[in-house]
Amino acid sequence: MNLQIYSAKVTDKARWNQYVHTHPQATAYHNFSWAQSVEQAYGHPNVSQIALIDDKIIGVLPVIKMTTPLSGHFYCSLPFCDIGHALADNEQIITALLDKLHSMKNSSRAKKIEYRDTCVRVESVTAPDEPQGKKVRMLLPLPETSAELLKSFKSKLRSQIHKSEKNGLTYQIGNSTELLDAFYQIFIHNMRKLGSPVHSKDWYRALRENYQNDFIISIVYTEKTAIGAGIVLRNNSKACIPWASTLAEYNRLAPNMLLYWSLLKEMTDSGAKEFDFGRSTFGEGTFKFKQQWGAQPLPLHWFLPGQGQLPSKQSTNSSKLRKIVEQTWPKLPIGITTLIGPRIRKYISL
Repeated sequence: MNLQIYSAKVTDKARWNQYVHTHPQATAYHNFSWAQSVEQAYGHPNVSQIALIDDKIIGVLPVIKMTTPLSGHFYCSLPFCDIGHALADNEQIITALLDKLHSMKNSSRAKKIEYRDTCVRVESVTAPDEPQGKKVRMLLPLPETSAELLKSFKSKLRSQIHKSEKNGLTYQIGNSTELLDAFYQIFIHNMRKLGSPVHSKDWYRALRENYQNDFIISIVYTEKTAIGAGIVLRNNSKACIPWASTLAEYNRLAPNMLLYWSLLKEMTDSGAKEFDFGRSTFGEGTFKFKQQWGAQPLPLHWFLPGQGQLPSKQSTNSSKLRKIVEQTWPKLPIGITTLIGPRIRKYISL
């Protein structure tokens, strides 16, 4: 039996996703649609790798070749999300896929490889026991029904959900063009407020087109005004929420609570068994928000293969530049940030 590893094509999507759907370590980001959307929306080549024996898939490695104006190109598994590591039948296949990635880096003289895993590998530096300040995923196991889930919450959390309903808030779930438009309007205002360049609308259009029914939007309304929005991606029995935003001037109505509850309810009642609240810094505000829903932390291990774990802190120059951008961005007109933001965002791998 000969092991073959080659670059995946769009024609491989169906069998790639069939493998991903049944792999226990897979996430929605491993779906071929993520890398496919990166290439469609931003032009970064999808160079994902497939490992086969006798034409049967035994491993996959989603990877994007990113190019930045100032620092050249590098490989990222995966950009714009928390996770992108290899999936395989065994560790030997993972090693073979990573060897192929190293070979791609060396032959193309790429600057580096960014590899985002959920476990510590031999070539990364073992994370310290103290989790404070470290990046983690927040995972919530889901029961059979949303009624069971609601009953499992503490009374304070249930009262916060009910508060949003008493305030007259409603929600709508789907993936229509109208809901995507509503999401994006809320999202661009929230990103401007946070001082962060926004993704292009084409990015979300590509995700919706490629994920199809596994791309779910929830919009929260006060009367007919959209004030909260979130997107969930699904892979078989696992769901994740990469983006959620509310309009700050309406936060007194608790739209965030109804937003998350609407999506948790939808995922639970449609058969999902795990909900990934996304990345947080251990012990900080977003961590505590997700923890109140019952989510538990799982460490993220992002590292540069051959160079060890990524530093937990940015360089002084990078931190200063980021601070300047975060302070300046909210002062710019929304039209400017919406126009310029995507042109910057496409080069930021996080």
